[in-house]
Amino acid sequence: MEFKSRMKKFFKSFFITWLLIMIICIPYLVMNSYVMSLSDGLLIKDLDPSVPDSFTYCWTIFFASFCILFNNKIGHAIYWIVNLLWIFIFVVQSVYYPLTKIYFGFSLLQMASEGSSYAIDVIKNAPSIVWILTVSFLAYITAVFFLLLKRFEKKSLLCYSGSWSDRAAFVIVICLITFVGRKIAIADIGEYNETLEWNNFKNPRNVYESFADSNKSMRISGLFEYTLRDFYFTFLKGDGKLSDDDETFLEKVFEEKKAEKNDYTGRYKGKNVIFLQLEGIDSWLLTKETMPNLYSLYESSICFKEHYSMYTGGGSTFNSEFAVNTGFTTPFSYNCNVYTLSSNSFPYTMPRMFRKQGYRVNAFHMNSKEFYSRGVNYRAWGYDNYNGLADQGELDELQYELDRELILNEEFYNKMFKGKEPFVHYIITYTPHTPFTASKKLGKLVAENYYGEGNVPEDLDEEAVVRLMAGETDYMIGLLIQALKDNGLYDDTIIVAYADHYLYTIKDRSVLDKYKENTADNRINNTPFFIWSSDMEEQTEIKSVTMQFDILPTVFNLCGIDYKPSYYLGSDALSPYRTGVAVFYDYSYYDGKTYETIDISDEPNTAAEIKASDMIKKNDLTLKYDYFRHMK
Repeated sequence: MEFKSRMKKFFKSFFITWLLIMIICIPYLVMNSYVMSLSDGLLIKDLDPSVPDSFTYCWTIFFASFCILFNNKIGHAIYWIVNLLWIFIFVVQSVYYPLTKIYFGFSLLQMASEGSSYAIDVIKNAPSIVWILTVSFLAYITAVFFLLLKRFEKKSLLCYSGSWSDRAAFVIVICLITFVGRKIAIADIGEYNETLEWNNFKNPRNVYESFADSNKSMRISGLFEYTLRDFYFTFLKGDGKLSDDDETFLEKVFEEKKAEKNDYTGRYKGKNVIFLQLEGIDSWLLTKETMPNLYSLYESSICFKEHYSMYTGGGSTFNSEFAVNTGFTTPFSYNCNVYTLSSNSFPYTMPRMFRKQGYRVNAFHMNSKEFYSRGVNYRAWGYDNYNGLADQGELDELQYELDRELILNEEFYNKMFKGKEPFVHYIITYTPHTPFTASKKLGKLVAENYYGEGNVPEDLDEEAVVRLMAGETDYMIGLLIQALKDNGLYDDTIIVAYADHYLYTIKDRSVLDKYKENTADNRINNTPFFIWSSDMEEQTEIKSVTMQFDILPTVFNLCGIDYKPSYYLGSDALSPYRTGVAVFYDYSYYDGKTYETIDISDEPNTAAEIKASDMIKKNDLTLKYDYFRHMK
C-alpha cells in the first residue's frame, strides 16, 4: 500500500509539474508566433518548416522548467526574471522589425547612434497590438504565479519540491531534452556547403552557421534560438586572437596618414553622386553602336583604362558592391562570402562618410533585399534604405528585370530625383543576365521589345542577345540622364560608372577571345570604369591600374571628403604618385607591366609583389578579426 501510495503521489506530482510547464510555455509560444509572423513573406527554400518549431519547443520547455526548479525566493526570482526578459525581447523585436524590416540584433547596441534612435522609435512607433499583447502576457504570468505556482508550491505537489538529488535529476532530464531536440533540429536544416559558392545565402544550413542575415536566421531558428545565438555571436564567440606579428602588421598598415591632395581634390565637392554598377557590361560592349548613351558619357569622362573587377565564385556582383562601399574585398586565404560580414564593423563606409556631409544615401536594384542579404548589409554599411523592385510585387514576372523600370518606377523616381538634400544613389543594373537566348525568359522579352512581337529573328546568337540586353541597360541610362535634366540636376551630379565583372556568364567563350585581350589569365577581368560630369568636354585617360576597392578613395578625393587613406585597401587612382596593383583570388597580381603569381611560401621580393602581398594580408586579417571594431 505504501509503494502504491508513493507511486500515486509521484505520478500526480509529475503530471502537475509538466502541466504547469506547458501552461508557463503558452506566452513564449505566442511571442514566437507573433515575431515570426512579421516576416511571413520571407520563405526559405529547402527549409523543413518544422525546424523553427523544434527549436522553440526545446527552449520554451527549458525556460519554463527552470522557472519551477526552485521554491521560495530563488524560484520566484527566476520566474520573474525569465518571463520579463522574454517579454522585453518580444517588444524589441515587435517594434524594430516593422520600422526597419530587419530583426534586431545585439550588435546594434555597440553603435550608440543606432541605439539612441531605436529607443526613440520604440516610444513613438510601437504598434498598439504589441502593447496589448505585452499587457496580456504580464497579466497571464502574474495570474499563473499567484493562482498556480504559489498554490501548488505550498501543497508540495511539484517535482522541484523534492530533494536536491531529485532536482539534479530533473535538470539532467531537461538539459538532455533540450540538447537532443536542438541536435535533431540542426540536422533537419540540411547540409553545410564548405565551398565558396555565390548562392550559399540560399542554403539554410550556411545561413544558420554564419548567422549573418538576421531575417533569415530568425526564420530558421525562431525567436529563442535566434536570441541566444545572437547573444553568443555578439558577446561570447569573439573573432579569434591575432598573433603578435599580425597585430604589429595591422597597426603599421593602419597608421593614420593624411590624404595627399592633387589637381583633382575637391573638384566635385558638394555635387550629387550616382554610383552606377553595370551588370555584365564588359569592355567590348561599351561601344557607340551597342550602348550610345553610356558611350557618350564615357567619351566625356575621367576614364580608367587599366581597371579590373575581381571574379570570385562567392558572388562577383555583390563583391563589387562590398568593395565599392567598404573599400575591402572577398578574402583570399579562407572561404567567406562577403555578404556574411554584415555584423562586422565598417565605420568608414561610403554611405557613412557622405551622410556626415549631409547627403541622403540610397540603393536601387531590381532584386529583393533578401537576395545576397542586401537588406541587412546595406543597413550595416549605413544606407538610408535599400530599394528592390522585387519587394514591391507590382510588376509582371519578368518586367521588373528590365533596367528601364529602375527609372520608370514612380516610387524610385521620386526617391531619386525629388528630394531636397544632396544625394548619393547606388544604382545596380540587372538586364544583361543569363540565359542569353531570345527563345525564353528575359532574353525573349528584350528581343520582342526591340524587334516587335512575332518579328524576332530565329538566328540570334548569344552575342546578339547580349548586345540587345546591354541596349536595355543603355535605354535606362538615357532615361536617367533625361530625368537629371528634367529635375535640374544634370549639372550638379557626377556619375561613377563601372562593371561588376567581365561577362564570364557567356557560354560561347570565342566571343571573349574575339574582343578581349589576355583571356588566358586574370587580366580577362579588365572592365570599364569611368567618372562623368557635365563639365567635361573630352575624355581624360588614367593609365594607373585600378580595382573596385580603389573606387571609393578616388571618389572621396574628387568630392573633397576628408578620409584616412590607410583605412581602405585601395588608394586614390588620381594621385600622380600612385603605383596601382590589381590582385586576384589565386594570388596573382598585375601592376600594368608584370603579371605574376605570388608564392605564399616565400617572402615577396619586388615592390609590386610586396604591395600585392600586403594588400591581401591586410584585407584578410581585417575581415577575419573584425579589426575596425577592436582598433585601438
